[in-house]
Amino acid sequence: MSSIEIVLYQPDIPQNTGTILRMAACFDICVHIIEPAGFVLNDRTLRRAGMDYLSLVSLIKHRSWEVFSKWRQDNQKRLLLLSTKASDTHTGFEFENGDLVMFGRESSGVPDHVHEAVDHRLIVPMRQNARSLNLAMTAAIVSGEALRQLDAFPSIPEPET
Repeated sequence: MSSIEIVLYQPDIPQNTGTILRMAACFDICVHIIEPAGFVLNDRTLRRAGMDYLSLVSLIKHRSWEVFSKWRQDNQKRLLLLSTKASDTHTGFEFENGDLVMFGRESSGVPDHVHEAVDHRLIVPMRQNARSLNLAMTAAIVSGEALRQLDAFPSIPEPET
């Protein structure tokens, strides 16, 4: 079963990254981290939010945007950026298997050259005058919609009798 993959561009907050990794482990979503991160990227910094789920997640680290871009090109993956500057909503967008759904730094988003390199920009609609959602919450909301569209939620095991 294919689904989406999450890409974190130079994340700043280990608790958000740990929470996203935990969600990804539960939904069998691969996570890519484009370095450098704003914290030491190790089990100790991620353990509190990720708990004991970290061993279940498929995590790929890319040393830089350039390394990630080459990997993406080699694998012919569509890149979607979540941005408060986008006009297309995640609910009005048609996700495809294998889409890379990217989230920028909590402190500054992504630089202009990254904005220009993506295939689509999406936004989670919010009430007017609300600045933004927490990164981990946004990742969960968008992942849920993409998995729903792709009918890619993991199957629920039969209850034991």
